[in-house]
Parts: sequence; structure tokens; C-alpha cells
Amino acid sequence: MTGKANYRFASRVLAGLLAWPLAAGAMPPSAPDTTPIVKVTVDAQARGTDFPHFWEQMFGSGHAVLALRDDYRRDLTMVKQATGFTYVRAHGILDGEVGVFELDKQGRPVYNFSYVDQIYDGLLARGVKPYVELSFMPPDLDSHPDATKVFFYQLHASPPKNYALWDGLIKAFAQHLVDRYGIDEVSSWYFEVWNEPDIAFWNGKPAQASYFKLYDHTARALKAVSPRLRVGGPSTSAVAWIPAFLQHVHAQHVPVDFVSTHAYGNVCPDVQKVHRQIADSPYPKLPFILSEFNASAFTRPDITDSVYMGPYLARVIHDCAGFVDSMSFWTFSDVFEEQGVVKTPFYGGYGLIAERGIPKPAFNAFAMLHRLGHTRLPAGDGPVLATRRKDGSIVLALWNYAPPVSTTTSYVRGAPAGPAERFEVDVAHLAGAAQATLWRLDTGHGDVIPAFDAMGRPDYPSLEQIKALRQAARMAPAEYVPVHDGKFSVTIPPQGLVVVELR
Repeated sequence: MTGKANYRFASRVLAGLLAWPLAAGAMPPSAPDTTPIVKVTVDAQARGTDFPHFWEQMFGSGHAVLALRDDYRRDLTMVKQATGFTYVRAHGILDGEVGVFELDKQGRPVYNFSYVDQIYDGLLARGVKPYVELSFMPPDLDSHPDATKVFFYQLHASPPKNYALWDGLIKAFAQHLVDRYGIDEVSSWYFEVWNEPDIAFWNGKPAQASYFKLYDHTARALKAVSPRLRVGGPSTSAVAWIPAFLQHVHAQHVPVDFVSTHAYGNVCPDVQKVHRQIADSPYPKLPFILSEFNASAFTRPDITDSVYMGPYLARVIHDCAGFVDSMSFWTFSDVFEEQGVVKTPFYGGYGLIAERGIPKPAFNAFAMLHRLGHTRLPAGDGPVLATRRKDGSIVLALWNYAPPVSTTTSYVRGAPAGPAERFEVDVAHLAGAAQATLWRLDTGHGDVIPAFDAMGRPDYPSLEQIKALRQAARMAPAEYVPVHDGKFSVTIPPQGLVVVELR
């Protein structure tokens, strides 16, 4: 029986016993334990399947010029240490603020890669490679410079006014990177053409056909520099255009090395949909990169700043495994300016790290889930990920999913709804483990928000408050749970995540 069925059966038995009159002087029975039970059974010696850490190979970031800031680089280093990630993706490497392209008085192109070098040198020095999103249009190349511009930094979203100039820019940009870093290095990067051309980030008309033209020119220009450079798209929102894109590049013999798109919220149904679309295309083995994902496409403090992110991320990993090659969480940091200069910490920003280097619960969730092994073991469809490391250690992720807490004021958080759940774990063929090491994330562990609430949610925390918040944001110390014949139990509150290591 399932845990809930066990509970219903026990309740009926208890009700029958209570129908009998008590003997004189007998003590009434104690109140029953009504905690729902989740049974978890794992075989430590099961064959298992490959389990690459696809959810932590890449992260998104604020627009590219922010990579010159010290706080961006500090946060990048923190996430690198916690996850070991390899790639970072940013909008706007071709934006006017980076200064890559302009026309002189005679209308001739002038290239300037000074900021590009500083941006990419800084990433590589910290062990992170660029995932190069080729966007947005340099102002001097914009065919409709008076068109409406989005974001705080007023990006240019129109097609190039001259495709020969665009082709020249892409070739010069790529050749400069190869000359500076070497083809062996740059061929390990990814070049993605544009960002979300199906919505307001692209003004071409009609949107799909004009984007396909941009993609064709860009892909061919990159491959003219070296066929080893990897190019892909369509980088759409909400997994749009994938079949049409693959049909187009196949029919026109345009190079494509990977498929990219975006999804938010309950992402895994979309991931599985794209996986099927690629399998049914002329390129069934093409790598699939979800180059943006998060629990919400909007700034929601009750979601992206909260412990809700722990079970959300665990469930995404559980459900998306095997259907996508890489997923890029949007974003690693709240050093981010799409909606303008950050006005207060914990406003529901997308990042793992809040303003002033304060880790959010999502940061701790990624750090905990990084401990998972690289072989996945069978453990059913419940809220559990069972893995084995190369050294034979067993690492489990267990979670108690509960929906976000909706309040009348989005900056005031209530308690997560739902009961705590007791996980009763039985790991067969576990040699010699007498105790389990356990890490928790919930409203009482690794959650900075209660400390921020207690301060009155200041817009501009003092230096002492920032120090206190950083301390409160730290992952909770490990706990140690006794293990008997491979069996142990742990109770998890709603919106709680637990990672358990058995050596």
C-alpha cells in the first residue's frame, strides 16, 4: 500500500479500537501520529542509468556588460564553487554599451573588441566559458532605430539594415575570438542566434521568416570562420517554432549544431515535447539546450526568493532527466537590470544570489543537489532521486512539494500549506553505513527570508544588516541520522528539501 493508504487503514483500525469501553482505571490511548508516510526503497547495487548533471552545467545572467562589475564576478565565483558549472549565457554582447560596432563618417564598419575581451577574459579566468547569445542589434546597424525598445537598457530588436555589414560583423567577431583564445577553446563554446525572436525581442516582419533569414546569415558567417564553431537556435520563448526551424535549416542546408528554446514554470512537459519534436525531425540526435528556465517568468518573492525553489528544482531534475542535454537556470545572480536598477533585496528577482551577495534558498538548493551522484538508481515515481557516486556512496534527494504561498502582499510570506511528511527509507545492499549525513532546506534551515522579514525588509540594509543576512543565508549544518540495516526515517515539512548521503 502507499503511505496514504497505510494511513487510512491505520485510522480505521484505531477507530474500531476506540469503540470498545475502557477498563476501569485504564489510561486512554495517546493521540495517533497522523503524519503521512512516504515509503522509499532503493537497491544500492542496482545497475542504474547515466545521470549527467544537466541542470547545473549552465546559468543565465544579466546583460553582458554587467560582467565587468566586481559584484557580478563575486557572485559568479560563488555559484561556480557551489555547482562547478561550465557556461554562462548573457544578452547583449553586441549592444551599443559594449561598443563592438559602429559606422564611420564614410559608412564603413569599425570594430572594437575591448569590452568583449574584458568580459570573456573575466569569465575564463574564473573557469567559466561563454555561451554566446548573438544579440542585440548594434545601434548603427538597426534598420528601425525608432522602434519601441524594451528593458531598462533599451535594446535594439530590429533586423540589420544591411546584411553584408551584419555578416562582416559576425565574421570579424568570431575571427577575433579564435585569434585571441584559439580554435580549440572557442570551438568548445556555443553560439546562439538571438533571444526569443517570437516575442518583443525581435521586430522583423513576419517574425519567423525574418528570423530564419538572420539565422541563415549568422550560421554561415560563423562557419566561414571555422566549421568547428557550434551554432544553434531558435532560442524562442515557450518552446515555439522548433519543428518549423528544423524543417527550414534542413531544406535550406543551413548549419545547425544544437536546438535551444526556453520554458518557465512547469517546464518538463515542454521539455518532453521538444525532445519528441527533435526525435521526429531530420536531426533526431541533435543536442537540446533549454537555455532559460525558472519557476516563474515574473518577479515573485513567494516563489523565486523562497524555499519553494528547493522542491521545485528537485522535481524538475526528476522529471526532465533523459529529455534534455543541458538546462540553464535564469539567472545565477540578481546583478540584473532588465526591470531597472535593483531597488530592494528580495523583490522576487530571478537570481540565486540577492543584491549585496546574499544567497537565496535557491542557491542552497543547487549546492545541495550538486551532491547527487552520476548514476541514477530506480526509486519509483515519488518525490525521491536516488543516485550512486563513483566511490559507491548513495545520495538521495527527498522533498515535500507544496505550492507557492499566495498573499495579498507579495512581499509578505505566510507559512507553506500542507502537512509534514515522514519518509521511511530502506536501502538494500548498503554495506556498513551506520549513519546518514543529511542536509535540509526549509523555512527553518538555509532560509534568509525570516531574518530579512524581522528587520522590516529594509530597502537599503546597513552594512551590519548585510553581514547578518549573509550569515542567516548560509546552508544549515549537516545532521546525522542513525541507519539500521539500511533503514532510516526523516520528516520533511511542506516546501522542504533534504539531501542524504550514505557512505
